[in-house]
Amino acid sequence: MAIEHRADERYEDFGKVDAEDLCSLPGVLDDISMKGCKVHFPVPVALDMDNQYHLNISLPQEGARPLRLICNPQWKKMNDSETEIGFRFMRSPDTPRLASYIGEKQGELEDDSIYSMIIGNKAVFVG
Repeated sequence: MAIEHRADERYEDFGKVDAEDLCSLPGVLDDISMKGCKVHFPVPVALDMDNQYHLNISLPQEGARPLRLICNPQWKKMNDSETEIGFRFMRSPDTPRLASYIGEKQGELEDDSIYSMIIGNKAVFVG
C-alpha cells in the first residue's frame, strides 16, 4: 500500500534490518521508498544524526541476499522502549536492486487498483 503526501511514494513493507554500527539487535522495516525508509528497533538506540550508516535490509521477495544500502538518519522517535528512525538512502551498490524492488511494488499497486474495479462489482441488469 502506498503512503501518500511524500515526494516519493513509500510502501508499507516488512523485513529484517541489520545495522551493526547502530544496534546489535535487528530492526524491523516499516516502509520503504526509492529515497528512504522507516525502521523500528526493539531497544533505545544511540544515534549520531551526522553519521552515515550501512543497512542490510532482508526482504522476503528479494531472496537470500539482503539489500546493502548506505543511508543518513533524518529523524528519530522514541516510543516506550522502541526507537523509530527515518533514513534517507545515499547512492549505494544495491541502489539498482532497490529500484527494481520499488518498481515491482508499483506494479503490484497498479494491479490491485485494477482488480478493485473489477472484483466485487455486481452485475446490474436493466430491463
